[in-house]
Amino acid sequence: MIKDIKGLHHITSMASDARDNNRFFTDTLGLRRVKKTVNFDEPSVYHLYYGDEQGTPGTVMTYFPFPHMMAGRAGVGEVGETQFSVPKGALPFWKDRLSAQGVGGIEADTAFGANRLRFSGPDSDGFALVETADDARTPWITDGISDQVAIRGFSGARFNLHATEATEELLGFMGYERSDREGEVSRFIMPGGNGADTIDLVPRPTMPIARQGAGSVHHIAFAVENREKQLEVRKALMDTGYQVTPVIDRDYFWAIYFRTPGGILFEIATNEPGFDRDEDTAHLGEALKLPSRYEPYRSRIEEKLAPLSA
Repeated sequence: MIKDIKGLHHITSMASDARDNNRFFTDTLGLRRVKKTVNFDEPSVYHLYYGDEQGTPGTVMTYFPFPHMMAGRAGVGEVGETQFSVPKGALPFWKDRLSAQGVGGIEADTAFGANRLRFSGPDSDGFALVETADDARTPWITDGISDQVAIRGFSGARFNLHATEATEELLGFMGYERSDREGEVSRFIMPGGNGADTIDLVPRPTMPIARQGAGSVHHIAFAVENREKQLEVRKALMDTGYQVTPVIDRDYFWAIYFRTPGGILFEIATNEPGFDRDEDTAHLGEALKLPSRYEPYRSRIEEKLAPLSA
């Protein structure tokens, strides 16, 4: 069994409009944009990162905004819901705020004893705010969103699957433990994790396979401390039969990827070196940062990227 995973690192999704996406996460949800760069495989498209002050692993939602991208179709084989942690008693504030800003899909519910507020992102992305006791993570504070209600980071994620057994086995191998079951939903937790500790598995045997597009999660990343631990995890996965990519340098972390039995793309990402490797913490996310191989083409790339604000 792998013992080095600490919970979630980041979740990466796709969007149809960079400006709308940036406004939603920085204004509506009050997260900090901690990095403005490009898709390393398609540099004509932004890669935007939102999180806490430093972009701490377990807080970072990232997006590839492809202009005018076709909407995704919800289904199995995907992360169906991304869950954020907020303090106890914060949901009335968020219900009022989201309603006032025209956010759709707002619905209160409970799961595993916690009050939740479900809502949709600009591309019908599936989100939930989860009231969490004793989350000691320090939030990013913006005008109109106080420390008493601000998002702390992820609490976890929910997977939609045709069948859950193979993914349950994989999560157990990755160090997760089954903690509870509520109806058809099974919850797994990462003991001693980083706060982004829960994965919920939902069997949906009659749903069609998801079609990726705007609003879809592209991949979900799990955190390890450093490259040494990442290589140990990679070996353990490969010894078990998974086809894992070589280590890829993403500038702010190193990454490996593999496809799960349920069809979801998993990443294992390092906590090092972090988002301050090329920007001072006070100015994270302000300048367009490019991988070194794209610097000779900066002017051409900047011409193709729409401004994030009017």
